[in-house]
Amino acid sequence: MSDLHKGADSKLFEFAKANRKKQTKTEKILWDVLRNRKLEGHKFRRQHPISSFIADFYCHQSKLIIEVDGGYHLEQEQAEVDKGRTHELEKLGLRVIRFSNSEVGHDLEWVKMKIRKQLALDLSPREKGEKSSP
Repeated sequence: MSDLHKGADSKLFEFAKANRKKQTKTEKILWDVLRNRKLEGHKFRRQHPISSFIADFYCHQSKLIIEVDGGYHLEQEQAEVDKGRTHELEKLGLRVIRFSNSEVGHDLEWVKMKIRKQLALDLSPREKGEKSSP
């Protein structure tokens, strides 16, 4: 289980818990799609501490982080912070995909398709064989 959080500090767990209580409207929309293994049977966690970050959504099985970004992420300074954060998470062997609030709010089917593609990249040959057998 230690790999699940990549050494996250205990303070991050407190922040994550607070974040879960004040989800944005867009996070609620996406959480409804991801929760209870609704998307391809993958378990997602929301506001999940990893290393020195809190991921909006995380699938440990696929090592996939999904971030939902508000408008301020378009500002150059924040975009650079996000790029550095993504780089640090990728160094931990994780993949990060980002969606804007607008994409989640206006084209949820496209967002789900993009997430499914990322989840499919992670299947091992054995798991693919199991899915296709009768």
